Amino acid sequence: MQPTTITSEATTVGDMSPEDLRAFVTELILAREHETRDPNMATFIAWGGDLDRIWPTTILATTAAASGMDVAVFFTFWGLFPLVREERRMTGTNWMTRALSLMNRGSAEHAALSKLNMAGMGPMMMRKLADKNGVATPEELIEMAQDMDVKLWPCRMTMDLMGLKDADLIAGLDEPAGAATALERMQRSAISLFI
Repeated sequence: MQPTTITSEATTVGDMSPEDLRAFVTELILAREHETRDPNMATFIAWGGDLDRIWPTTILATTAAASGMDVAVFFTFWGLFPLVREERRMTGTNWMTRALSLMNRGSAEHAALSKLNMAGMGPMMMRKLADKNGVATPEELIEMAQDMDVKLWPCRMTMDLMGLKDADLIAGLDEPAGAATALERMQRSAISLFI
């Protein structure tokens, strides 16, 4: 079946006649049928550095890898901070980036909760509950992801913006990547999530 060409001069979907709207939707559906998405590929965008975002990101990544999928996680903005070495208390190249690192300590070990942080009591309770229920910590899950060949891509632009150097990040990460690399991979992935 060949895609239908839309002959209408309408500028928005709301301006289209019912026939042109049907043709437009059919063309979109047919275009999607020809996309080459790899059913074995998953890409996750980690933009939040809170404990309740790091955990699902690393659990999903390791679970997908354990099921045989080709997995990549692109860490950007606050999502990059869990990859900072635990012993790096202050990072940055100027007073602004240093102040950011003091207010937002790096390392998954120091991650706060997005809700009910309660001056650190919330994360402590979550970690105790996870331990009691046999759930691996985000730090352990990141190590597992590395062992399972999950691609862990730090965002180069975020590193530059936040004054982070390669030496500030944990060992074993893939080369920093840019948004274009992440988008190209998402375009080919059967599963793409923004967490």
